Amino acid sequence: MDKAFIKGLRLIEALAFSDQPRGISELARELELTKSNVHRLLATLIDQGYVRQVPPMSHYELTTRIWELGNRVFRRMDLTEIARPAMLRLAEATGETVHLSVLQGTEVLYLDKIESAHHVRAHTSVGARAPAHTVATGKAMLAQMPESYLDRFGQTLERYTDTTRTTIAELREDIRIAREQGYALVPEGEWREGIAACACAILDGSGELAGAIGMSGPDSRIKRKQLKELAPHVVEAARMISAALGYVPKP
Repeated sequence: MDKAFIKGLRLIEALAFSDQPRGISELARELELTKSNVHRLLATLIDQGYVRQVPPMSHYELTTRIWELGNRVFRRMDLTEIARPAMLRLAEATGETVHLSVLQGTEVLYLDKIESAHHVRAHTSVGARAPAHTVATGKAMLAQMPESYLDRFGQTLERYTDTTRTTIAELREDIRIAREQGYALVPEGEWREGIAACACAILDGSGELAGAIGMSGPDSRIKRKQLKELAPHVVEAARMISAALGYVPKP
């Protein structure tokens, strides 16, 4: 394993997740590297067109090179386009908000959504993020990951509502149940109060995690019993998208 390459990737991620240009000292502290090491990595990334210096000249940010590469991959297989028919079908079957997410580190990123026609509904925004340990799509995707993946969450999880899972043991139990039943449920809002949700993971042609589809609505309308009754619709939507991506279940 090339340690220098891994350090470079971690540096790229740190810059990508930052809202503003970063200095060498703060990057070194965050990544637990020496300043000279960070400086060498930045020099290499600048030379290859991935990073640029910005005023003041001691700060750095990513160029659009990463976006260009990601966009090429995205164009080859646009998950949002492939998932749209199943999302529409799920929205019609449930009458609730439907969303498509992918897992990024310890967060989910919302790629697409279809709003419920109800006046009172769950609100999410395309391009927004949510803590993976608090939402149904996050738990559905975590259920597809190896146990070691949860190490990146640490032992204490941030609380957002009274029902948020705040220990890794509680999260592991939710994930165990999701694996057992084939979908994840959040009957009471763990990220935003008053939201009930159900989600199922989407797998690609190689059997790897591609994302998750979920439906959500106010828990005043969707009780636990109704949530379980809606779950088969969510599972079927995930099955349709997975099949479109080339996934074939093992016999």
